[in-house]
Amino acid sequence: MDRNLLKSIVEGIIFSHPEPVTAQSLSEVIKEVSLATITSMLDELEQEYRERARGFLLCRVAGGYQFRSLPKIAPWILEMKKSKPSRLSRAAMETLAIIAYNQPFTRSEIEQIRGVESSAILRNLVERGLVEVVGKKDVPGRPLLYGTTRRFLEVFGLNDLTSLPPLPTDELVDQALGSSATDRRE
Repeated sequence: MDRNLLKSIVEGIIFSHPEPVTAQSLSEVIKEVSLATITSMLDELEQEYRERARGFLLCRVAGGYQFRSLPKIAPWILEMKKSKPSRLSRAAMETLAIIAYNQPFTRSEIEQIRGVESSAILRNLVERGLVEVVGKKDVPGRPLLYGTTRRFLEVFGLNDLTSLPPLPTDELVDQALGSSATDRRE
C-alpha cells in the first residue's frame, strides 16, 4: 500500500472517532498492513504534527491515539462553542487523586485519608465517567472498590496510569510547607 494513502487512512479513521484509536484496532481494519508498520506510521504522524506547530496534535492518550487541540488555543475554542470548561472542585480533585494513585480503593479508605464524608463526590465522579466501581473488597460488608476509567485518562491526557506524575516525597512536602510541618508531626 502506498505510504501516503496509508497515512490518509490512519488520519481519517482517528479523526472520525471521538475516542482514542489503538494501533491494534487500526491493524484490524487495515488488514493488508502489519501492526508494526501501523505503529511506525503513528509515531511518524505524531512527530509530523508536533513539528508543524499548528492548532492540533496527534496525541497518545488512554492507550490509543487522538487528535487534540493545543491547550493555548482553548479560550478561542470555548468562545466559539459558547461554553465554559467543566471544572472539578478541590474535593473532587483530591478524591480523584486518592483513587488514581491507590486504586482500587473503597469509600471508607478515601474518607479516612480526606477526613470527611465522600459519597456525594464519588457519585459525581462516577456520573462524569471518571471513576467506576471495579469490584468489591473481600472483607465483611463487601464495600465497593473504585478505580479510574479510560475517560479519566482521556480527560487528563494520560496514556496510562504510569504517566501520572510522581507523588511528592515527605522531604519535598516539608520543604514546601516549611519547618512548621515537621514540628507538628513530632
